[in-house]
Amino acid sequence: MPITIYGIKNCDTMKKARAWLDKQDVDYDFHDYKTKGIEREKLEGWAKKAGWETLINRAGLTFKKLPDKDKEAVTEKKAIALMLKQPSMIKRPVLELAGGRLLVGFKPDEYDKLI
Repeated sequence: MPITIYGIKNCDTMKKARAWLDKQDVDYDFHDYKTKGIEREKLEGWAKKAGWETLINRAGLTFKKLPDKDKEAVTEKKAIALMLKQPSMIKRPVLELAGGRLLVGFKPDEYDKLI
């Protein structure tokens, strides 16, 4: 299974992660949420592996701009609905590796260990 990196093309963290992969000469596919969207099944699978709390980017502007009623009492179901509606709320990058392994966020030390 090839490595797939999910995110948004112009995100600074994505640029760092892709530059790291390129420097290491790692082949990967890039899936841009802005142009390709994301499937509910994919998000639900990630939530099972990494936890929905890890996937939702509460620090990002998209989440912060939500009305207070949408930011309060977030459950897995609500988080997935929010991320489907606005994929920029998904923490970036999400890296799918062989064997079903998943990395959320860019931490060079973790990339070194798993790639």
